Amino acid sequence: MIELKSIIDTFSYEDQQKFVNYLQQKNKRKDTKNIQLFKLLSNIDSDSKTICQQIYKVDHSNAYHALRKRLFQSLIDFTANKNLEDENSIDMQIVKYILAARTFLLQNNFNIAYKILNKAERLADEHLLFPMLNEIYHTQIQYAPSFTKIDLDAIILKQKENQKKHQLEDQLNIVYAKLKSVLNNIAHQGNVINFELELETILKEHSIKIDTSLSFKSLYQILAIAHISALVTTKYYSIENFVLKSYSLLKQKKETDKQLFYQIHTVYIIANTLFRNKRFESSLLYIKEMEQLMLLKKRTYFKSFILKKTLVEALNLNYNNNQDKAISLVESIMYKKHDDLESLLDLRLSCFMFHFQKANFTKAKSISSKFYHTDKWYIEKANMDWVIKKNVAEVLLYIELSEDELFFSRLKSFKRRYSNYLKKIGQIRILTFLKFAEQYYVNPKSVTSIEFKTTLENSFKWVAIAKEDIFVISFYAWLKSKVEEENLYRTTLQLLKAKC
Repeated sequence: MIELKSIIDTFSYEDQQKFVNYLQQKNKRKDTKNIQLFKLLSNIDSDSKTICQQIYKVDHSNAYHALRKRLFQSLIDFTANKNLEDENSIDMQIVKYILAARTFLLQNNFNIAYKILNKAERLADEHLLFPMLNEIYHTQIQYAPSFTKIDLDAIILKQKENQKKHQLEDQLNIVYAKLKSVLNNIAHQGNVINFELELETILKEHSIKIDTSLSFKSLYQILAIAHISALVTTKYYSIENFVLKSYSLLKQKKETDKQLFYQIHTVYIIANTLFRNKRFESSLLYIKEMEQLMLLKKRTYFKSFILKKTLVEALNLNYNNNQDKAISLVESIMYKKHDDLESLLDLRLSCFMFHFQKANFTKAKSISSKFYHTDKWYIEKANMDWVIKKNVAEVLLYIELSEDELFFSRLKSFKRRYSNYLKKIGQIRILTFLKFAEQYYVNPKSVTSIEFKTTLENSFKWVAIAKEDIFVISFYAWLKSKVEEENLYRTTLQLLKAKC
C-alpha cells in the first residue's frame, strides 16, 4: 500500500489523466476496479481496510491484494513507457539510426548508410553519449573497406579519442561511488571524516584532475558529493572556492550546452552554496543563470529544475528582507505534484519556517500536520539534515503554542534518537540549543536575566563569523529573540548582518 501510494504521489495531474487513459485502453472488462483504486489512492489518505471496503463493500482482502498487485505492475509499465517516450528519446533515436544504417550496409547501400551514421554521430556527440559513439564508430570501421569514400584512419582516431573519454567517464563513476561511500560514513554512521582530503586522495588515486577534460556530468558528480558533505557538516564555506573555480574552468570549454542537464544542476549547487554562506546577491545571480539555462533547448529541463530554482530563490528572498514575496513564491508551487519529492519537502519545510519566523504559528502548524510519515521515511526521501531541522522546528512550534504533551514527548524522542549522531558529527550545539529552549518553556522569565544571557553567549562555540551556517544562526535567533524580547524575523536579519 505504501509503495503504491508513494508512486502515485509523484504523479502530476496530467500524469494521472494519462494513466487513467492507459488503464482504460488496457482493460478488457468493464468491471475492472483498477481505475477506481487508483483514483481513491490519488485523492484520499486511508488505510487498506477502508479502501477495500469502499471498493468491494465487504472485507474481500484476497481480491484487494490481487488488485493492488495488478495496479502496481501497471504503474511500472506506464512509467517505463513514459520514460522511453520522454527522457530517453535521444538514445532511442540514435539506436534507430544505427539499426537502420546496419540494414542498409547489409544491402550494400553504403552512401545512405553512412549519411545516417553521421547523423547518429552528431546527435551522440552533442549529448556526450560515449557508449553510443563507440557503437557508431565500430560500425563505420567495420564497413569502411567496402566504401572507399571513408577515411578509415580518421574514424579510428575518433574512436580512440572517444574510448579515452569513455574510460575517464567510467573512472569518474568509480570515484563518485567511492565518495558516496565516504559520505555514507558521515551521514549514517556519524563518523567524522575530512572530506576534502578524501576527495583529493581518491582523485589522485585515479589520476583525475579538475580541468577541461571533464564533462559537466563528471563535474556535477564531484560537486554533488562535496555539496552533500557540506550539508551534513554545515561547512559550506569549505567548498565555495572549489565549486566556483571548477565551474569557471569548465565554462571555458566550447559547446557548453552539451550535457545541459548537468550544467543546470551544477549552477544550482553553486547558488545553494552561496546562499548557505549568506551571499544572497551572488546567489541570485546564479539563480538567474540557472533560469536562463532552463529555457534553452525549448525548455527541455525547465520542469525538472523549477522546484530547486524556486527553493533557493525563495530562501534568498526571505533572508534578504523580502519574506512576503518568499512565502508567495513558495506557496504558488509547493503543493503541486512533482517527481522531485526531495525539493517538494524542502519547499514545504521552508514555508513552515517562513511562517514561523513571521509568528504565524497557526499556518506553520497546518504545514507541519502534512508531515505525517515516519522519520525513517523522510531520511530516505530527503536526508538526515532535513529530519533534524523538521524535528527541532516542531519542538519550537509546540513551545509557541504551549502544547505541553507534544513538546515534552517530541523533545524526549529527539534526544533519544539523535543525540549520539549529533555528537559524532560535531553538532552538539543543537542539543545545547534544545536545553536552553526547554529552560525557556519551563521558566520563560528566567531567559531575560543577565545570568541567562551570559550563559547563552558562552555556551555556543561559534566558528569564524563569516563561516557560520545560516540555519544554525536562524535557530539561535529564536533564543536571542526571547532573551531580548524582540521580533524573531527582525532578530534573525540583525544576526545575519552581524555574522556576515
